[in-house]
Amino acid sequence: MPDIQIPNSVIVGLQVVLAFGGAFFLALWVSLIIWTFRDVRSRSRDVFAILLATLMIVVFGPLGLLLYSLLRPRETLAELYERSLEEEALLQDLEERAVCPGCRRKIEAAWQVCPDCHTILKKTCLNCGHLLHLRWNICPYCAAPAADTTGHDQREEVPEAAPPPPEAV
Repeated sequence: MPDIQIPNSVIVGLQVVLAFGGAFFLALWVSLIIWTFRDVRSRSRDVFAILLATLMIVVFGPLGLLLYSLLRPRETLAELYERSLEEEALLQDLEERAVCPGCRRKIEAAWQVCPDCHTILKKTCLNCGHLLHLRWNICPYCAAPAADTTGHDQREEVPEAAPPPPEAV
């Protein structure tokens, strides 16, 4: 049988390719471990789950990454926190509905009197007709002094002007 001689340059070339390939796969494996550790840490606070997921990548490599991607939580902790903030804001908006100081029944913002206990909720500006909070002593819409809580007007009595004459047809 003839002896096959492989040139030295081919052997050196194969060694270089194998060394670069091995270094690439080692770097890929280490980066998968680091990525998995960071990803699972952003998705769970459970130390056991973090260690298990990272160990799965260390032992099984790319196959472990496939298993991890199937088992990992869908949402990150930041996404869960943002969603809980949104839910809390929505609940707070629902809970901020006004209640009657007399009977604690939920009331509408435009109500002047509670329909259940007849507590006066707001007063009407005598000048422009807007509803005002009871504690306001000036109308923010027309700057006129508001009537006090007893219903008396705090401004001076001004005689009303005569109605305009009817327009000629």
